[in-house]
Amino acid sequence: MRLTGAEIIVALLEREGITTVAGIPGGSILPLYDALSKSAIRHVLVRHEQAAGFIAQGMARSTGKPAVCFATSGPGAMNLLTAIADARSDSVPIVAITGQVNTALIGTDAFQEADTFGLSFPITKHSMMVTSPAELLRAVPEAIAIAQSGRPGPVLIDVPRDVQVAVCEFDEWPSPCRQAVRGIRFHTPPDEFLRRMDALIAVLAAAHRPVLLCGGGCNSPVAAAMLGEFVQLYRLPVAVSLMGLGAVSTESNRFIGMVGMHGAAAANSAVYDADVVLALGVRFDDRATGVIGQFCPNARIIHVDIDAAEVNKLLPAHIAVVAAVESTLPVLVELLREKAALFTADEAAATARAAWFYAVTRSAAKTKTRCSPQVPSGRGPRALLAELPVRAEQAGTPRDALIVTTDVGQHQMWAAQYLPITTPRSFITSGSLGTMGFGLPAAIGAALAHPEKQVVCITGDGSLLMNIQELATLSELNLAVTIVLFENGTLGMVYQQQKYLYDKNYSASVFLNRPDFVAIARGFGIEALDADDGGAWYERAFSPERSPKPLLVRVQIDREEDVLPFVLPGSANKDAIQ
Repeated sequence: MRLTGAEIIVALLEREGITTVAGIPGGSILPLYDALSKSAIRHVLVRHEQAAGFIAQGMARSTGKPAVCFATSGPGAMNLLTAIADARSDSVPIVAITGQVNTALIGTDAFQEADTFGLSFPITKHSMMVTSPAELLRAVPEAIAIAQSGRPGPVLIDVPRDVQVAVCEFDEWPSPCRQAVRGIRFHTPPDEFLRRMDALIAVLAAAHRPVLLCGGGCNSPVAAAMLGEFVQLYRLPVAVSLMGLGAVSTESNRFIGMVGMHGAAAANSAVYDADVVLALGVRFDDRATGVIGQFCPNARIIHVDIDAAEVNKLLPAHIAVVAAVESTLPVLVELLREKAALFTADEAAATARAAWFYAVTRSAAKTKTRCSPQVPSGRGPRALLAELPVRAEQAGTPRDALIVTTDVGQHQMWAAQYLPITTPRSFITSGSLGTMGFGLPAAIGAALAHPEKQVVCITGDGSLLMNIQELATLSELNLAVTIVLFENGTLGMVYQQQKYLYDKNYSASVFLNRPDFVAIARGFGIEALDADDGGAWYERAFSPERSPKPLLVRVQIDREEDVLPFVLPGSANKDAIQ
């Protein structure tokens, strides 16, 4: 076979099952775009490279499979870096392929030259710069494998323009990587794994006040199914991190809420009082723990995580298991069945666990209010979010056909607190990096990956303006995406923190000019309207006869609406303002 580097890239992506890529062409990546135009791969033309990265994230987060984005050299690649860093922070498998100036020009300050490889290195799982088309035969499949294996994350391939046009002769294609295990390191050895699992069972059998804490490592259909079996066999309260929302249904009687700065009082209190915390796929992020020494001060921690670097990093583990949650839970469930007698032998522990479960879940049920204490029942952002799946179902869209993305800010936390989330990968948000502008392009990506579903983007006026140009992309694609815009004329979370922490000195948090978002959306060719008390917009958003078609719904809210609970910086979670 005799192909150019660009043709090799496109063919390898096809062989790896990539059907859609997002990006913007430019001089240094035009050979790749020329080859792409002759392939079956669909290209989504975004208006900003950052959005290309977030569209790839929307596809990857909703499917669990790697997704791909393109950018040209210099400013194009640099615009992509925020989305790459966001993917690294939340363990999202994307592959970014960037053009680079000709090899002979590297280091000469050529037009649109930047050290993409060097800039990306601290924020990727792995970065590569290829110097010949033959290297691409290894680099592309390896990038796909590294992105999805072990702890997922972003991989970047920087390809000089002359490498894209150079011709390579080769005899056969490399085998597709698919679900390769390359990159998984430091797993607990099998014999030690089984010994620790036996020790884990013994700790659970003796526990009086156990809590299960689920993170992003639990947020897959396989892990969620096994979690369901586990909590049926061993009854205990279940708390989640922001990234763990969806691993256990928020409507389960085991679910006690999200932990952290804006977490549920019941969840924060239960973790603080626990004598055993079974932490699955979590990394004890500071927004989840608050003052870490007062997070679970009296608990023995059992920590299961795919990434050895996260175990014992912030909190010491009584038992540490370095493994994927998906592979650990089946063993744990089997041991629970085999050793069921062990859990009734200690009558005092069994009785204490039953009383603890009843007390904690009853407390959580009391605080699962579905409307704001600050506004009349049935109004305001909390009530809207709490009612969203039910109203969508009434309009003809089943709950399991909904995917929700959010931007970052107050609306994100209200969604995390009040939105019923019953299935994994149905709630997509920027967690660790907290990137405003994430929601709209991520919604586009999710809709591209799931054309049979209805996608809702929950956003605020501050966040939407970060990537508002992608309304043009959404309009062109005509996807079933409904944008619910909470508008209060402020950077809401900044405004709230200035209220509580800076004596109401509202510095640069109130917008002096408030654009007409309904008119703007219509200008992009998208239907838009103001929400009304009668809820007519639900029919227009979720009626099967209407979809697929984008819609923007503006919801005016009071800037004094706060996200509560709120843990002040330097405070323990249990001391949150309620």
